[in-house]
Amino acid sequence: MSSAQSLLESRPVSVAHLFLSRVRATPELEAYRYPAPVDDGASSGTEQWHSLTWAQAGERVKVIAAGLLALGVQPEERVAISSSTRVEWILADMGVMCAGAAATAVYPSTNADETAYILADSGSRAIFVENAAQLAKVVAHADRLPGLDHAILFDAQADATPVDGRLEVLSLAEFEKLGTAHLEEHPDAIEAAVGAIEREQLATLIYTSGTTGRPKGVRLVHDCWSYQGVAQEVSGLLHPDDVQFLWLPLSHVFGKALISGQIRTGHVMAVDGRVDRIITNLPAVRPTVMASAPRIFEKVYNGIASKARAEGGAKYKIFLWAAKVARDYARSQQNTVAATARRRVPLWLSVQHALADRLVYRKIRAAFGGNLRGSVSGSAALAADIGYFFAGAGVPVLEGYGLTETSAACTVNPADDLRVGTVGKPLPGTEVRIADDGEILLRGPGIMRGYHNLPEKTDEVLESDGWFHTGDIGEVDGDGFVRITDRKKDLFKTSGGKYVAPTEIEGRFKAVCPFVSNVLVIGNGRNYCTALIALDETVIMPWAASHDLEGRSYAEVVSSPQVHELIDGFVQRVNGELQRWQTIKKFSVLPRDLDVEHGELTPSLKVKRPVVEREYTEAIEAMYEGSREA
Repeated sequence: MSSAQSLLESRPVSVAHLFLSRVRATPELEAYRYPAPVDDGASSGTEQWHSLTWAQAGERVKVIAAGLLALGVQPEERVAISSSTRVEWILADMGVMCAGAAATAVYPSTNADETAYILADSGSRAIFVENAAQLAKVVAHADRLPGLDHAILFDAQADATPVDGRLEVLSLAEFEKLGTAHLEEHPDAIEAAVGAIEREQLATLIYTSGTTGRPKGVRLVHDCWSYQGVAQEVSGLLHPDDVQFLWLPLSHVFGKALISGQIRTGHVMAVDGRVDRIITNLPAVRPTVMASAPRIFEKVYNGIASKARAEGGAKYKIFLWAAKVARDYARSQQNTVAATARRRVPLWLSVQHALADRLVYRKIRAAFGGNLRGSVSGSAALAADIGYFFAGAGVPVLEGYGLTETSAACTVNPADDLRVGTVGKPLPGTEVRIADDGEILLRGPGIMRGYHNLPEKTDEVLESDGWFHTGDIGEVDGDGFVRITDRKKDLFKTSGGKYVAPTEIEGRFKAVCPFVSNVLVIGNGRNYCTALIALDETVIMPWAASHDLEGRSYAEVVSSPQVHELIDGFVQRVNGELQRWQTIKKFSVLPRDLDVEHGELTPSLKVKRPVVEREYTEAIEAMYEGSREA
């Protein structure tokens, strides 16, 4: 038996066990960093990073767990968390686990109606809310939540006044006092609660962001998270001496899984979910590892390309040359790798790469903090050209693959054998099989135990022998690397009978067009393909200012003939790489970018295709006006 297999088979019962073990093993080491206002007696708005050791985090978690026990929360009863990513989210989640209860994750961007649905469907007894705005969503539908008795606020002081005479509201400080008092009376309460946890006991309910209908609650047990923690360690994804920057939403399964890995390895986690602070935080945190969604890398690349284009002349030519060298270098590394071979790059390319490194790549690495050995990307596909660019620039993006139903990661690229265009190899303990129709099937400890209150939906995707139907189409190569080719439900057929994988075309377009934010290829049942294209305002507006469009609004810019001609050039460039039936015959530039607020993107920034197609029906129909539908 290999050491990895041995570690997996001897994994702890739960992450609660992992957490208490970590606190005992390295109490004085740094666990978390988090930003907080400088206490200088003035309202300057200045922030600085603070730290919690594992011992300090352990004390906070035990007090929170004890507070839940004092409220009468029982094993597997649900406690919701509705907050942006911050250190209190992690402490609350660990407190829920150490009390033996189960956390219901609620995105802070979820509207009041859907928040109420999730709380009611999950049967949540209590909820941690970030602030008064999150509390207001709960209060608005309190009549639909007869089982919800307590709300605990991370921010601001609460006066513990019951809402409608029933919902008790506590500040986090008041709640922790309650927990402290409970521990004084029952000093061994948390160890006893953790000791009673069983592997198959419910730990988390995460509701999927459905494109139609109500979201489904995914039941993830304690063993799912314990497996994730150990699998991330034995796969080499995380190291004990890492500094990880966490900004991903913790209400999403990806962020949750990273916490399990961090607790297992014991490395430092810097936590700040404010997306507008990412660029500022990276040089301050200087992370060695970071997880992200592809959109962030696309925005970084587009920003670099746009800045170089604006500088023009020699600087733009140098960037284009360096970008090509980066891609060629990364491809050469990847293409010369075999099971027993070393990476060999031609001498001439190595010399060019060294020069490009001094001129361009060092600045890119510095923008990421200078220490980044790798960044894990998930939730959607990353365009291959962008992946090759960052790999060649020394910021390798390790694409992985997973779903809410698989407790996040089930495959990931190894740092020492990156294969751009794939989502890597299965994590130890996870099996992958390709069905006859090309669908990817998964089996392993991280697979959900079903959809909450939806046995029929569970039976549709989960077989009796444990195989889970992902709904994704893909393949496994001879070296065991998994490649996703499309979503089974997104793959469409033109009226001429040709199958089209829209995400492949969309990825190619994102790789060549530095101005794009989102793109949707349309063509199901149609006689040709079209595209809806949304542009990145931060990139297109500087271009517009230097092309006789200065002073125009974003909507005016994107509807201008100049922008249409600009984007058409990139469309034709992509079309030159496609089969005839895949080519984009017409396109429409949208008047605004897609966003979460309009329901067009999920909180993890995936495009909700049906929503966008409904929203822009007129634009789509206009692109097919006068065409013959066979």
